Amino acid sequence: MRQFFAIDKKPNVGIPLSVQRKLWLKQFLKAFFVVFLTYMAMYLIRNNFKAAQPMLKDQFGLSTLELGYIGLAFSITYGLGKTLLGYFIDGKNTKRIISFMLVCASLTVLVMGLLLSAFGSVIGLFIVLWGLNGVFQSVGGPASYSTISRWAPRAKRGRYLGFWNASHNIGGALAGGIALWGANTFFGGNVVGMFLFPAVVGLLIGVAGLFIGKDDPEELGWNRIEEIFGEAIEEENTTAEAMTQGAIFRTYILRNPWIWILCVANVFVYIVRIGIDNWAPLYVTEQLHFDAGDAVNTIFFFEIGALVASLLWGYISDLLKGRRAVVALGCMVLIIFAVGLYKNATSVMMVNVALFLLGALIFGPQLLIGVSLVGFVPKRAISVANGMTGTFAYLFGDSMAKVGLAAIADPESQGLNLFGMNLHGWPAVFTVFYIALACGIALLALVAFGEEKRIRALQAAERRGERVAHTESV
Repeated sequence: MRQFFAIDKKPNVGIPLSVQRKLWLKQFLKAFFVVFLTYMAMYLIRNNFKAAQPMLKDQFGLSTLELGYIGLAFSITYGLGKTLLGYFIDGKNTKRIISFMLVCASLTVLVMGLLLSAFGSVIGLFIVLWGLNGVFQSVGGPASYSTISRWAPRAKRGRYLGFWNASHNIGGALAGGIALWGANTFFGGNVVGMFLFPAVVGLLIGVAGLFIGKDDPEELGWNRIEEIFGEAIEEENTTAEAMTQGAIFRTYILRNPWIWILCVANVFVYIVRIGIDNWAPLYVTEQLHFDAGDAVNTIFFFEIGALVASLLWGYISDLLKGRRAVVALGCMVLIIFAVGLYKNATSVMMVNVALFLLGALIFGPQLLIGVSLVGFVPKRAISVANGMTGTFAYLFGDSMAKVGLAAIADPESQGLNLFGMNLHGWPAVFTVFYIALACGIALLALVAFGEEKRIRALQAAERRGERVAHTESV
């Protein structure tokens, strides 16, 4: 089993670099589509629960509080698992690991459906199993970042990670429809089918992903991706090859200030992202008195903007020679104006335009923080570094956005005391957004400075390499 998840590097077979570059796209796309489809499928067996909640209440009598406990189990295990499992998968075949995790998650959801069919609602087991699903899904993002970073040259890394990021938008958008179609088509409309059908789809994709593509060019007997595309190899990548996983974690994660800054910045990004995404339907209903249809449509416009962001901002950061933090910083500044438009919107069209802009802008830093941290760590630490930003985001940003903002917005509550100031009502929610944006901007400005120094150092190393190559050829 250990060998099955190892990166099976072959001795270099001596294929000319020009030939490797020609063959690269075909091999890269195999690995890319495995992590794209597996991560998309993870959302099919995550968001199916959200879509199934009304039917679980109607058909099996689960209460709103019980549904909340089940969802909370996933959030906790998902957030913690990102770092804990991310540590163990670094340096291994992450393409194969994400496929295996999808298989495990699918089997877990399949068991939930079977239990529901046989015994009805077993709330305790449901909490345990949905929490287990969170564990298996937690390293989907970190594993995908690792595989793509092994295959993509630095100059194109942003766009490919951006394209991959669209997988969760697509999976999230399709999850409810696929689950409901499966339930209606094969299970006579029983909510059981909303668990069983997407679980089978995920199982098939996961099994196929185990055996398609390679996790690293060196598994084909090729050169490193940097050598194939004539890029300088970062010193830490060479150094890390001879280090233990524990030493890599201590040196490049725990003692790396840029990782900690990015983790905290991600908390503030998530406060704005989840705070808008999660509460938009309720906000427009209570404050602007939208009907149910217009309230639900707010999610659609936000997600469409998010999809645009996934395809756009990574590519722009590539055009700026890898200046991910600068692009993220620009997005955060523009979000201030988009939040202002949202706060002052009075019509359905104004709200939808504001939410589209917010989705398109907030998913810029959400994506680029992960891409930026790839440049600050060796490839053998990408999964745990990415996992840490996710852990911070879910345990602090997500919880503040869901619980903290709920306490502020709830007209029947006493509000939330923050540094001696009582925050209460929807206007105070927007105050929190502005505070989070200001903090995020300050932190990303620091990262942009460090990133600039790193980019210039790599450019200087590449110029030295070109001069040496030119001298040797003469």
